[in-house]
Parts: sequence; C-alpha cells; structure tokens
Amino acid sequence: MTEPAFDAGFLARFDELLRWRRDVRHFQTTPIPETDMRHLLATAALAPSVGNAQPWRFVRIRSDGLRARLADHVDAASRDAAGALADEALREHYGTLKLHGLREAPELLAVFCDDEPAAGHGLGRATMAETLRYSTVTAIHTLWLAATARGLGLGWVSILDPEAVAPMLDVPPRWSFVALLCIGTPLAPSDIPELERRGWQAREPLADRLYER
Repeated sequence: MTEPAFDAGFLARFDELLRWRRDVRHFQTTPIPETDMRHLLATAALAPSVGNAQPWRFVRIRSDGLRARLADHVDAASRDAAGALADEALREHYGTLKLHGLREAPELLAVFCDDEPAAGHGLGRATMAETLRYSTVTAIHTLWLAATARGLGLGWVSILDPEAVAPMLDVPPRWSFVALLCIGTPLAPSDIPELERRGWQAREPLADRLYER
C-alpha cells in the first residue's frame, strides 16, 4: 500500500477547512441526502479511540415530537442560564443570541459514549476511564470537519440537562450523554465564530494559552 502524499496545496486547504469550521446555529431546512448522512457518519467513525474501543454511539432524531421536546427543553434551560447572569447588560445581550437550530436543522444527532464497550478490552483506560469520552469527542470533531468539507454546518447544543435528555432518547443506562448536534446547510457561512461576530467573545491569542515547562 502506498502512503498518500499530503502536499503544500493540501495543507493549505486543510488549514482553510479548520478556519471555516464554525458552530452553526442558522440552518436551511433543505434535507441532507441519506447517502451523504451515511457517509458523514462513516467518516466520523474513522476517528481515533483509546484501545480502539470506538465508544461513540449515534442516535438520529427522526420524530418531530421528540425534536419539539428537545427544543423546548433547551429553550427552558437557556432561560434559566440567562437568569443566572448577574450583569443586566450581559443578560440582555444573551437574550439576543440564537443558541440552537433544533427546530430548523434537517438532521439532529445525539451522541453518547458507551462507558463499558466490549471493543478494546479495556486497553489504555484502566487509570483514565474518561478517555472513552475524549475518544467520543474526537469522533464529533471528525464529523464536524467532514460536514464542513461538504458545505454543511454543525452546531453543538450544550445548554441542556443530560439527565433530562438521555431518558427522552431511551438509551442503555451505561451510555453517557456527550452532545446534541444540529446538522444542515448554513444560511450564511462565515469563517468568524458567531459569538465573536455578535460581540459576545472574541478569539484570544494562542500565546495566552501556550505554556512551556
């Protein structure tokens, strides 16, 4: 087997892909072809995992009723989060932000981690069981990049109560909730994070987050 060559042109495009990978909240309602969704999920499964355990478990939300329940739950959690902000100006600013696309995104995907996977035989996680969840997050990031490369957007919805969401999806108790994702075509793609565009939080220099010992 010949090892692929990743030339300078490919590396430049890869850097561009990373810059354009954004957390999307505004989606077109156009459905994603089933073949494309299957390909995205297959690509996500190429992610690395501790002991090759492949602990990610994907649940596609097909029910309109379940979609509505999830959206209502997130809206309620968002109101609670806004109410907890002590600064009135910040609280008002929070209220202007669109924080999810659960009602319009054509695909919703809940991602869980199987905390007791048979695959991998426990290799690499005896002292750090959390590496299973780290592995699941790498699958999400792989999915995110694959979606961006195909002109699709992904939004990670985190303002929710996992203990309330997991029972809605009727999954095994050993599965830990990791993410609720919206997937679809962005209304207006941008290489600048939405929260930065809307004045919530700007990117800070890497130098402020890089240390040497």
